Amino acid sequence: MKNNIRVERAIVRMTQQQLAEAVGVSRQTINAIELCKYVPSAVLALKIAKTFSKAVEEIFTLEEND
Repeated sequence: MKNNIRVERAIVRMTQQQLAEAVGVSRQTINAIELCKYVPSAVLALKIAKTFSKAVEEIFTLEEND
């Protein structure tokens, strides 16, 4: 699963720590998601999308092998 969290954070000038606090996870979790080393739960994906006022599909996309 790919994501554009880093791009969305840059647009609103938000740090990983700020996003982590907004959605209730650790900064390390946000980092792992951005690096595609961790796939978030549906609830966490929805919280991240809501933080950026975007649809989940605008933040996360499936790859061919997913």
